[in-house]
Amino acid sequence: MIVGIGVDLVDIGRFERSLERTPRLAERLFTETERTRPPRSLAARYAAKEALIKALGGSDGVHWTEIEITPEASGRPWFTLTGSTADVVAERGIRTLHLSMSHDGGFATAYVIAESAA
Repeated sequence: MIVGIGVDLVDIGRFERSLERTPRLAERLFTETERTRPPRSLAARYAAKEALIKALGGSDGVHWTEIEITPEASGRPWFTLTGSTADVVAERGIRTLHLSMSHDGGFATAYVIAESAA
């Protein structure tokens, strides 16, 4: 059963300028592994994290660096959640998170569907 959906769109150029103006921003938003990626990929990951928060219905107990987008062997993106963020998802009965991300034409987008078992 779908319990939440979220979508987000990020202007890659604007996001990149924000990272340049605020050097510690990347540390607050991304895990160490994610920070090795290029700006367009970081913009898509930011969109994914925003879309997840929207699908959850809010950010209470959710921390940016406890959300990591990790690719499967096929390249499919997947959420790896830790700490209180993982607890929030479990407490809300969410069993599966579906994630789709893309970047093209100067924009990055992400879509998340949260499903419960029932």
